[in-house]
Formats: sequence, structure tokens, C-alpha cells
Amino acid sequence: MKYTYLGRSGLKVSRLCLGTMNFGVDTDEQEAFRIMDAALDAGINFFDTANIYGWGENAGRTEEIIGRWFAQGGGRRERTVLATKFYGDMSNKNDGPNRDGGLSAYKLRRHLEASLQRLQTDHIELYQMHHVDRNVSWDELWPAFQAAQTQGQIGYVGASNFAGWDLAVAQGEAKARGILGLVSEQHKYNLLCRLPELEVLPAAQGLGIGVIPWSPLDGGLLAGNVRRGGAGKRSGDLKRIEQHAAQLEAYGALCDELGEREDVVSLAWLLSNPAVTAPIIGVRTAEQFESSLRAVELELDESTLKRIDEIFPGPGGEAPRAYAW
Repeated sequence: MKYTYLGRSGLKVSRLCLGTMNFGVDTDEQEAFRIMDAALDAGINFFDTANIYGWGENAGRTEEIIGRWFAQGGGRRERTVLATKFYGDMSNKNDGPNRDGGLSAYKLRRHLEASLQRLQTDHIELYQMHHVDRNVSWDELWPAFQAAQTQGQIGYVGASNFAGWDLAVAQGEAKARGILGLVSEQHKYNLLCRLPELEVLPAAQGLGIGVIPWSPLDGGLLAGNVRRGGAGKRSGDLKRIEQHAAQLEAYGALCDELGEREDVVSLAWLLSNPAVTAPIIGVRTAEQFESSLRAVELELDESTLKRIDEIFPGPGGEAPRAYAW
């Protein structure tokens, strides 16, 4: 396994991040344990989850599974750089009107305490805002995060689904307070979704924020699932398959030429971008996990990267070069 620093922090994380969204939904607890054990054995120390995973009335189930895995001991918790997220409605009637999705000092305190309980730990290395909330000021949020850091409950703060200017504002407010600010931004980024290259990626790189791509295989479209007769739950609708059929066919042919799996090449392409810290691999089985590891070793040459750009054109570069002289 290869490692890199998480943004401008001194924390080293693996170049692949284990996503746990399927745990307790499509992946039962026993298989989830197998996957997490295999991840540690392969040198992956970076695990990502969220308090709402498990979904709906089962929100929190994924964190509970991870907590029971930690409780087995054997250095599992100590070897794991743990990341979780908060923002959504956790369906707790005691929250009253504060149940709705959003950010606040109140939600941070309540959700952090509940996540720590479910995860059976006293600290979280990376605590992330699952979405931006422009109704809330950083005058409220940064002191709340600082209090949690001072108490040793969280180590670092991350964001998810922030625009480039949201990242800039957050870091500007952090700098004014003399604190580190954000160290990471989770963002949807893959060969079929290259819009982040316009502003989010250059902003993150310039501000010392590591980018953690979610949905790196676009729900299975970039994993060769369509050619094998299926597609992922999140991106497998027929309209999108038809829309991208020619691209996916050309991409599959290129991967065949390289002698590599489509999912491996998709992950390796992300890893070739200096703004990217670690794509999140949201596997459902231990076998899927094992096949993903090859991406860390695969280095794509310039001619291959150029051919990939021809199949999946980006937005034309960074702003403003993409739309101005």
C-alpha cells in the first residue's frame, strides 16, 4: 500500500479509502468484518462512514457494525484512521425541529456524541460535514469544532459536497482564527463527472485540502458492469447507460488493450491527479475489495491518459481558462 498526507495535515492515510456505505444494507455484518480485516491486512488504514448509513429507520447501523468490529480488539481501532460525517436527519424525535438536515453547533454536539457511542470509541480522526449549509455561519461552526478538538473527541475537520468558494470561505474564516481549518473535501469525481476539475479541485489543492472522491466508479458504470449485464444501484438507470453507451464501449476496449479491469483503471486515473488523496472504494464483498488493490500499483502513461481524455472529455481545464481567453 502507498500512503500520503491528508491535505496539509501531518496525518498519513492510505491511497485507497475503504467506504462502508453498503455495510448493514447490501453487505451483512460477517462480510463487513471480512472486508475490514482484509483492508487492514492490505495496509489500508483509512475508513470512511457516516451517521446516516444504514439509511432511514436503520440510520446508524453502519457505525454500529464498525463499532462491534473495533470491539473485537487486536489493534483494529488503533490501526484505523476513522472518518465519519454528520448533517442529515437521524430520526431522533428528541431533536424536535432540529431533526432536519443541516449544520449547527447543536447538531455537531448531538451527532458526534451519538456516533462515538455507536462506533464504540472515544475519538474520531476526521469529522466531516456531509454537505454545505449556507444558512449557518462559521462564527458558529468553527468554535464548535474547536471545542470538540480541545476535548479530544475529533482530530481534524473535513467537508463534503462543498463548492470551491465554500472551501475558500471556510479556510479564510479558519485562518482568521489561527486554526488549521479543513484538511479534506469529499466530492463526487470520476471519469463521467469531471466538473470538479473546473474549480473544486484547483481550489482544494491551492488551499491545502485533500480531495477524497466518492462514487469513483459512478455506481458501477465505470466498473464494466454494463458490459457484464448489470450496473450499480446509484447510477444504473437505463437513460444514463444509453447516454454513455459509446463512451463505455470505447473505454472497455481500451482497458482490454491494457489488460486491466475497468474499475482498476478508473481508480488509477483518479490517483494520477495530484489533488486526489484517496478515492473511496465502496465495495460490497471481500472479492470486490481484493480486485481494487491493483489500482494503487497501476501507473497510467501519458498516452493512455490522453486516450482516456478523448473518451471522457473534461470541462476544458481549470477556471477561468476553460471559458475565457
